[in-house]
Amino acid sequence: MKTSDFYYDLPQQLIAQDPLTDRSASRLLVLHRKTGSLEHRVFRDILEYLKKGDCLVINDTKVIPARLYGRREGSGGLVEILLLKRLGDNEWECLVKPGKKARPGSRLVFGDGQLKGEILALGEEGNRRIRFEYEGIFEQILDQLGEMPLPPYITHKLADPSRYQTVYARHEGSAAAPTAGLHFTQELLREVEQKGVHIAHVTLHVGLGTFRPVKSEDVENHHMHSEYYIVEPGEAQKINAARTAGARVICVGTTSCRTLESTADEDGFIRPGSGWTQIFLYPGYRFKAMDGLITNFHLPESTLLMLVSAFAGKDNVLRAYETAVQEKYRFFSFGDAMLIL
Repeated sequence: MKTSDFYYDLPQQLIAQDPLTDRSASRLLVLHRKTGSLEHRVFRDILEYLKKGDCLVINDTKVIPARLYGRREGSGGLVEILLLKRLGDNEWECLVKPGKKARPGSRLVFGDGQLKGEILALGEEGNRRIRFEYEGIFEQILDQLGEMPLPPYITHKLADPSRYQTVYARHEGSAAAPTAGLHFTQELLREVEQKGVHIAHVTLHVGLGTFRPVKSEDVENHHMHSEYYIVEPGEAQKINAARTAGARVICVGTTSCRTLESTADEDGFIRPGSGWTQIFLYPGYRFKAMDGLITNFHLPESTLLMLVSAFAGKDNVLRAYETAVQEKYRFFSFGDAMLIL
């Protein structure tokens, strides 16, 4: 299976640069995977497709202001870092720019010295291991000094950082938002519950690997990034109860999907716990836990487009994307949504 099999042509002007004023007013393309048929709706119409007893699975990770601007101690040269993964007490895996002078032993200063760091080692794909020094609470310092790390295809500055968070974000740790959830409002979630749909929370901290292009010609040779997940026993119980009752499990976003498929047994029942997952879902994979998916439109040749194609069929998905381009849907993080049933 070739990476180029997942290419589609996307006009630049269809990449959404700003969120809509009303989260739930985005468009919704409904794809029925058994027939390939499509419907054009508005996101708040999602209620019509959810049934009493269904379990909606949401990822409650929270994006941290992970982009920091500072300078190298001594030379004063400017440096930009992106926090990717917490490795332990005060140590993070980071992306550093410019990387040429970011050698082990180099010291960095941020703000007026509230935060300092030392590069300890080089990691995979040029990332750096950095140990930070500070007084107080790291998260509060990040709130003061850091910026929200928007994806590289968004060039507009975000006026309200909360718009790159879901309304149910709880647990800090992501370098990118689980964007399918951005369409939900608190009011819409209340209406979902009033309909008798159960909502289960899982946590998967999204890394920047989610935007990393697939460089290998053969899909199977791609090295998948690892991301940390948590599934609490009570939340697993909600999902398993729906499975036992013969109801549907519908994931909000590819991150929720990857969490469930990483923790499911062969019968689709979820095992609670936490850990790192590198699961890579592409056509040929048999889904064990997921019956429906709410997702955004993904980059050409990306692992996320491969996941969606594995679930709904590559031909169905590429035909749906072609229709979305023709109908001028908005693409990527702040764009419109798909419901796949």
